[in-house]
Amino acid sequence: MDLIRILFAILLPPLGVFLQVGIGGAFWLNILLTILGYIPGIVHAVWIIARR
Repeated sequence: MDLIRILFAILLPPLGVFLQVGIGGAFWLNILLTILGYIPGIVHAVWIIARR
């Protein structure tokens, strides 16, 4: 299941974070990071998925 989440995190970072933690602070932070730059959103999403 983590492989699918990481794939979603690469394609659409907020979706990967949403699947891991739901709607919360990490989700909104990831949306902000993705808007500011796609790469920071990916890094944050993979970090959230790998951490748990």
